[in-house]
Amino acid sequence: MSKLGLLGIKKGMTQVFLEDGTSHAVTVIDVSGNLIAGLVDKASRGYSAVVVGAGEVKQQALNKSQIGSFKKNEITAAKRLKEFRVDDNVVSTYELGQALKVTTFSVGDKVDVGSVSKGKGFAGAVKRWNFRTQDATHGNSLSHRAPGSIGQCQTPGRVFKGKKMAGQLGNKKVTQQNLEVIKVLEEKGLLLVKGAVPGATGAEVVVKASVKHQAA
Repeated sequence: MSKLGLLGIKKGMTQVFLEDGTSHAVTVIDVSGNLIAGLVDKASRGYSAVVVGAGEVKQQALNKSQIGSFKKNEITAAKRLKEFRVDDNVVSTYELGQALKVTTFSVGDKVDVGSVSKGKGFAGAVKRWNFRTQDATHGNSLSHRAPGSIGQCQTPGRVFKGKKMAGQLGNKKVTQQNLEVIKVLEEKGLLLVKGAVPGATGAEVVVKASVKHQAA
């Protein structure tokens, strides 16, 4: 709970070879430009947290409260803000405007990476939920990819909420857990994480210490 996360941009995927000769597919995440944009103490809100900011933004894109907040803290305006809860004794170890480097994480760390997944529009039940298709026989007409029955007879006579049916596929917040940090390129501010992460190239992502790994 004491380790802060970082805000980054997904740059795409590539392949790296380690010293032992093994190759891994990795996702490149640019986490440069992170800084401490705010400090939350337990006395004011009942919990302790650190607000991390990243990215450049024009003054015209901010409202009055945001402009006032950045001016009060005497820091450069950030495009993105994310609050990370920490232990009470950790807040005092950070200062407003302090830069957060990619070395927050090291090789071998387990991280959770969250983003908005690729939007794929309106999709049927077969593509959206991996339903099996109906028999492709002569007796089946125009129902090969139909989902089948969705309700009951007289009782209760309605479709339950959450029923797996056709609808919007993707374009929602998704977090990929327990990914391993393969390389840390300090001079470029890049994290190389093993495997794929949600979102398209150029998507905004949040990298934080793995919840399950910490619990273990």
